[in-house]
Amino acid sequence: MQRRRFFQVSMAVAGGLLLAACDDTNEGNEGSENRNNPGPGRIQRDGRLWVMPEEGDPHTRTWMAFAANAAIWGDDLVPVVQRNLATIAQSIARFEPVSMLVPPSDMDLARGLIGGADVELIAAPLDDLWMRDTGPVFVRDNGTIAGVDFNFNGWGNKQEHTDDAKVAQFITGRAGVETLRTDLVFEGGGVEVDGEGTAIITESCILNNNRNPGWSKDAVEEELGYLLGLEKIIWLPGIAGADITDGHTDFYARFAGPGVVVAGLDNDPDSYDYDVTRRHLEILEGATDVHGNALQIEVMEGPSEIRPEYEEHTDFAAGYINFYVCNGAVIAPEFGDPEADSAARETLERLFPDREIVQIDIDGIAAGGGGIHCTTQQEPAA
Repeated sequence: MQRRRFFQVSMAVAGGLLLAACDDTNEGNEGSENRNNPGPGRIQRDGRLWVMPEEGDPHTRTWMAFAANAAIWGDDLVPVVQRNLATIAQSIARFEPVSMLVPPSDMDLARGLIGGADVELIAAPLDDLWMRDTGPVFVRDNGTIAGVDFNFNGWGNKQEHTDDAKVAQFITGRAGVETLRTDLVFEGGGVEVDGEGTAIITESCILNNNRNPGWSKDAVEEELGYLLGLEKIIWLPGIAGADITDGHTDFYARFAGPGVVVAGLDNDPDSYDYDVTRRHLEILEGATDVHGNALQIEVMEGPSEIRPEYEEHTDFAAGYINFYVCNGAVIAPEFGDPEADSAARETLERLFPDREIVQIDIDGIAAGGGGIHCTTQQEPAA
């Protein structure tokens, strides 16, 4: 279940960005992984009550980014990644509109790969493809949509992000919605919500000093209570410094609807995620949602094998829970392990009986340590 590590080549090209101390979480949070307390409740400011909808709520569109920088990905992976992005966009476009940002120099290539699918291509400068992290986190107040700009800083200044830092505001402008400002530095991959006030968040990401030095857990809960409409946060420890995201939530636990959580389990004892995924399961199995109800936990193990040509990629993200829920479908990965791929499909079919399960090959993106969910950001319907 490996994920994105540190792209040293990219950092050199960027002029030698300083690596933050990724395991340097804020003072006073040590040992707090057992905490499972409610947040401050839904907070109103200026007469607004913003709520981040659950991913399965109807969407207006999906946002993506067609970017594969050779300095980050390497010459061999770039064309594979670009084809993977086109496949994801085409798969989603069967069910809802897709708007994809494309560097101007790649526009002709994107048109050729994506073809006649219902995908809007928008010229924009980009550093990388991770729209879940660079794009705005959309929220809703009754019929009004806004997007939170969480001040993307390259996952704690680990990667060049001059252009990606501007993506959130570019998209809210393009979508014609208000931009909500905050002093928090965060990414959309770090939070999972049930749409009813409960969230799952990893401490290793948002409470890391490479993003939010000086922020206490209480202060973070209060700010997210307002921005995302959270009334209860289930905190998972995550793991800092092992991958470029410092342990994003969407590779550990996902809501499949209110009260239902899909949790990843790493069965490789040599993996840095072996122990932490088991700790996460303990926390989730003892947790309750904002209504006081126990969670239904569905464990989804990774494949035992991947396609041979990718076995050399030590950062290969071989996990099934980084799926994406769109209108009428779940877009999910398959890794060439017939038994595990089939088991993942059966689990998703059971959890999403009213949606079509579409499994696709995203090996290029997985080789860079990411997944389908990482490349997408939903814009909810008003």
